[in-house]
Amino acid sequence: MRSAILPVVFATVSAAAALDWDAAYEKANASLAKLSQNDKINIVTGVGWNKGPCVGNTAAVSSIKYPQLCLQDGPLGVRYATNANAFVPGIHVASTWDRALMRERGQFMAEEAKGAGVHVLLGPVAGPLGKIPTGGRNWEGFGADPYLQGVAMAETIEGMQSVGVQANAKHYILNEQELNRETISENLDDRSMHELYLFPFAQSVHANVASVMCSYNKINGTWTCENPNALDTILKKELGFKGYVMTDWNAQHSTAPAAISGLDMTMPGSDFNGGSVYWGSKLTQAVSSGQVPQSRLDDMVLRILAAWYLLGQDNGYPAINLNANVQGTHKTNIRATARDGIVLLKNEGGILPLKKPTKLGLVGSAAVVNPQGMNSCTDQGCNTGALGMGWGSGTASYPYFSAPADAIKARAQTDGTQISLSASDSTSSVSSTVSGADAAIVFITSDSGEGYITVENNAGDRNDLNPWHGGNDLVKAVAAANENVIVVVHAVGPVILETILAQPNVKTIVWAGLPSQENGNALVDILYGDTNPSGKLPYTIAKSAGDYGTSVVNGNDDFKEGLFIDYRRFDKQGIEPRYEFGYGISYTNFTYSDIFVDGRPTSGPATGEIIPGGRADLWETVLTVTVTIANTGDVQGAEVAQLYVGFPESAGTPPKQLRGFEKLALEAGAKDNVAFELKRRDISIWDTAKQNWVVPAGTFNISVGSSSRDIRQTGTLEVP
Repeated sequence: MRSAILPVVFATVSAAAALDWDAAYEKANASLAKLSQNDKINIVTGVGWNKGPCVGNTAAVSSIKYPQLCLQDGPLGVRYATNANAFVPGIHVASTWDRALMRERGQFMAEEAKGAGVHVLLGPVAGPLGKIPTGGRNWEGFGADPYLQGVAMAETIEGMQSVGVQANAKHYILNEQELNRETISENLDDRSMHELYLFPFAQSVHANVASVMCSYNKINGTWTCENPNALDTILKKELGFKGYVMTDWNAQHSTAPAAISGLDMTMPGSDFNGGSVYWGSKLTQAVSSGQVPQSRLDDMVLRILAAWYLLGQDNGYPAINLNANVQGTHKTNIRATARDGIVLLKNEGGILPLKKPTKLGLVGSAAVVNPQGMNSCTDQGCNTGALGMGWGSGTASYPYFSAPADAIKARAQTDGTQISLSASDSTSSVSSTVSGADAAIVFITSDSGEGYITVENNAGDRNDLNPWHGGNDLVKAVAAANENVIVVVHAVGPVILETILAQPNVKTIVWAGLPSQENGNALVDILYGDTNPSGKLPYTIAKSAGDYGTSVVNGNDDFKEGLFIDYRRFDKQGIEPRYEFGYGISYTNFTYSDIFVDGRPTSGPATGEIIPGGRADLWETVLTVTVTIANTGDVQGAEVAQLYVGFPESAGTPPKQLRGFEKLALEAGAKDNVAFELKRRDISIWDTAKQNWVVPAGTFNISVGSSSRDIRQTGTLEVP
């Protein structure tokens, strides 16, 4: 699959590099001179909820041939489209750790959006970062690490924008839980903001993202969408963002303060009942009365027009048609990401891969497609049948759905395997289903989503980290009736597996994540060894929910954990996880050797000019680390080599932080080198006094391994 993707990668790299903000602004300035004041107001103000073909719309401006702008969800495909694909969610593509698949997914999603006439596809997601394991929308983003999130954001954005669709980095920033998301104040220190939550957004801006969506919550007491520090000081000045900021839907609370603080577009232009219109005629009045400078309105318009010109949308862009057939052959990416995002957690006795078993017993409601229909629940707002994505506005409709039982049955027919199925979570029929089977496969789930929908008493955020529908008891019943139990987990995030692991007959755990419409096909690829599993966890699976040290809060969140979330906390506190961040096993084995650390960076602050993403020298490569990896097993496989940096003690950072990863496919017996290029930002910390990124002096520890805890090679770097 990788070799087929490479030509695409090279093509999109050059396309992304070709984006020219200066030329776009030149065109935008020329058009600005032709606009009336009313035209300008129309460009920055949504027409109102449910008053256009898309979830967000602005009025056309004929004098400059500016169209009715179509803004449409979402981060995994075109919502409300009738003939489009549902790509895998962000969290699952993150678990592939495969840059080429990330970029191709972005490109294919954008090709579908463009075919439907969508100008702005509302994704990808770097907020929530995922500091709270039960957070409802974590599955829309790319895992609980800012570096992994940042790489996935940049790859997705560059893939999307290479075909002329505006990407939208959201939700900026600190939208970490669904409970009280529209009133909560996220109160955190400047350093944690920069080193964790802002980190992937900086990479998004560096990738020339056209737009950013400000989030519902407050930051240190001020609504994000009228927060001058977040929007103007950090995003536009410090990060050099040249695009525009839009509100999340109905996240605006004022007319003049929002405008002066750096908001550029209000969406959808009203609340969901047609009220709360803060711009439109009110913005006209605010400008004419001097509350909002004319120059600020002109800047809003320039930013929006520049993004439109940047992506070449002024030239032959398709008309809006959400019924267009835009699927193409894009399901190849969905199959590949669904498959390569599957993480093998345990495989005792080599139960997998399956080798033409005589009989298999399948158990669980998640083995089959939702009996009411694969799209029967609005915005996927249920957990009935097989699970492919969470719920909410970040979903799309399935054009088809490959359920596990169907895909396994098709394979079984070829192999002459007898299949018995109990598509229920009741324990009563388990014994008769799995007795005498060579192996029993039991399917369990855990779901979450956006807070406007409550599913089985989970109001967006998950109530706990247990399997749903009595999953622990179901596994216990299966394990009491069969000696070779394979547990398949489809989940939005971490699930506590201790009860399951305590059953001696549970030999294998397949973490199948959120594989969207190719659920069953992808699973069969792994179960039967057609593809060697190569996924790695993009978060930590703990032994106890309390080990994370973060949870959904009532009231405001004071971020007392600071920099220490997910594996950063486990490492600092010496907490043993069940399965650590970056973990995943294979049907083969890999060895690491010959680490070489090459570079002579010096300590001190960043001094470069401001470019998109921050100071220019932050983006310069200052260190290259190489290591040799060999496949010492009997089958072809792919290894995700991960590089972690431990800063000098004076820096006060977590013990180690992800700062590089490379996925390497190797035939049995083959070996190859991987090279990690570290940029200045990768070895910098945020100095709150200097308000700048600084490389600390001292000894850096460089670790390369198969996970955050399975370190195979170490080196050091002395920085004077």
